[in-house]
Amino acid sequence: MLPPAIFIMGPTAAGKTDLAIAIADELPVEIISVDSALVYKGMDIGTAKPNSTTLAEYPHHLVDIIEPSEKYSVGQFCSDAKSLMAEITARGKVPLLVGGTMLYFNALQYGISELPTSDEKIRQQMNTDLLAHGPEFLHKRLEKIDPISAKRINVNDPQRVQRALEVYYITGKSMTELTENSGDALSYNVTKIILSPFTRSILHSRIENRYQRMLTDGFVDEVTRLFQREDCHAGLPSIRAVGYRQAWSYLKGDYDRDEFVYKAIVATRQMAKRQITWLRSQKDGTWFNSDVNLPTDAVKQYLLEQVSQLRHNA
Repeated sequence: MLPPAIFIMGPTAAGKTDLAIAIADELPVEIISVDSALVYKGMDIGTAKPNSTTLAEYPHHLVDIIEPSEKYSVGQFCSDAKSLMAEITARGKVPLLVGGTMLYFNALQYGISELPTSDEKIRQQMNTDLLAHGPEFLHKRLEKIDPISAKRINVNDPQRVQRALEVYYITGKSMTELTENSGDALSYNVTKIILSPFTRSILHSRIENRYQRMLTDGFVDEVTRLFQREDCHAGLPSIRAVGYRQAWSYLKGDYDRDEFVYKAIVATRQMAKRQITWLRSQKDGTWFNSDVNLPTDAVKQYLLEQVSQLRHNA
């Protein structure tokens, strides 16, 4: 019999972290973050990272584990998450994985082929092409090399477009070809919760309001500290994160403040749309509406029904 695990997935600003904490307050779980931005130290405001008091009371694994100047691959995440899940299970608790990085969830649950690490020279050339010709230029290049990935990846998501191109340049094979043969699937019985406002306008409003709060809380100062570091630059995955990328361009003088804020909010909404599109493909997930209030009681009751270990240890 496979041990249990819980996934809480959803678009940005859906309330995932608050729900995970509410569950951890009452049920025998340990939280593992599934977020490609929360891994970075010193990137707190723009990632909506739980504050230090919350993290002390409700520890989140895989938060604040590397510097912004470092890289963290999907393969590293899967390896770290599996090790943590085994340790949590051995302690008699249930792993609760929460976040919005859908690539991480997908690779963890279903396995992923070993992809090459990033090549700095290739990245620099693609960044040069991006600045000189725009995102459409790179996306059209990807259409010729890997039409399936090009159809899946939005033209306004240059980070993923560049990664798909980079994989081809390094291996001679498309991302689609390499990921057809996935690695080992997860040896856990996964209960999958999908949390999201069902009303799009509510989600859009939350995204805008949260970004405005981030600005009030000192987000630009946070990015300025990164901007002033010698080991940080615009090509790093950390700086390419939504919100940080736009703020970096603002500090470079590419945008005025109003344009920077507008572009950041639009990019965040586009990311949420991509997240929801992927989540709709998850036929084994159960959706819960966070339009007005967090459905904490409903989710807890559902988990108690689905995961027998929670009933025995609660």
